[in-house]
Amino acid sequence: MKLTYREAMREAMREAMQKDPRVFLMGEDVGAYGGCYAVSKGLMAELGPERIRDTPLSEAGFVGAGIGAALVGMRPIVEVMTVNFSLLALDQIVNNAATLRHMSGGQLSVPLVVRMATGAGRQLAAQHSHSFENWYAHVPGLKVVAPATVEDARWMLWTALEDPDPVIVFEHVGLYNRSEEIGEGGGPVDITRAAVRRQGDDITLVTYGGSLPKTMEAAEVLAGQGIGCEVIDLRSLRPLDVDTIARSVTRTRRAVVVDEGWRTGSLAAEIMATIVERGFWSLDAPLARVCTAEVPIPYPKHLEDAALPQVAGIVKAVREVLGHA
Repeated sequence: MKLTYREAMREAMREAMQKDPRVFLMGEDVGAYGGCYAVSKGLMAELGPERIRDTPLSEAGFVGAGIGAALVGMRPIVEVMTVNFSLLALDQIVNNAATLRHMSGGQLSVPLVVRMATGAGRQLAAQHSHSFENWYAHVPGLKVVAPATVEDARWMLWTALEDPDPVIVFEHVGLYNRSEEIGEGGGPVDITRAAVRRQGDDITLVTYGGSLPKTMEAAEVLAGQGIGCEVIDLRSLRPLDVDTIARSVTRTRRAVVVDEGWRTGSLAAEIMATIVERGFWSLDAPLARVCTAEVPIPYPKHLEDAALPQVAGIVKAVREVLGHA
């Protein structure tokens, strides 16, 4: 069965609501309009306004309402239109959802899923295009996932909904139109484990979300130059699957991290520190990273492209680490 990433997310939500009467979707324009990125298109007509709830334009308000619903036994899916707007709900997510289990001594749980679009590449300018995944991955009490394939978009949600604690799902805007064949017999997946998307012996490339297709393309280019890249798709940003990363780097002895976040304080920096802590004596070369330029994401396409990690930059970084520049 061939689905787009957008269709896979929609099917995942439809299935969840059909299976479990506690599951509902809420957010700005998710109902009658069908979602800013058309992920929930048609679901309101099919499932009704009790299950697909349009909310006022108040991220703090409707994320707080989702936390309240989770506390009394519901399984809400809250859609925040873009990660930039989620900053208006940081108090609810970081100070409430992430802390209530700890502050109640384990008496309360918040089984909440927050979905949000992230990333750049569609000329949506600086207030709609940033990558703040590392901000949320910094917070104890949250799980943070970034499905990068249609298969993961289809099957990660059910696992997230079964989790007793809040899960943040980052959907890269550049992936919504991508399509893949997926198996009919899939099911819930472990949202705490990375996946090795390509085998290789010369260097490990670590990435996630919208940077995976670019990293895979760079690996293909490098294969034509006789360089074998092992590509790791993190899938989970909190917790990080440190064991999978360490096993790969211990074998290849070199690594490049590709991260659409800004370089300063980036998730890439955390991954590099983890590699050094776990496998410094295995390394044969300094680590490298390819990140977004330290600027607000520009609107003009040529400047947006220049700011973001691209295939050519990944290829260049790999060749430099290998001493082939």
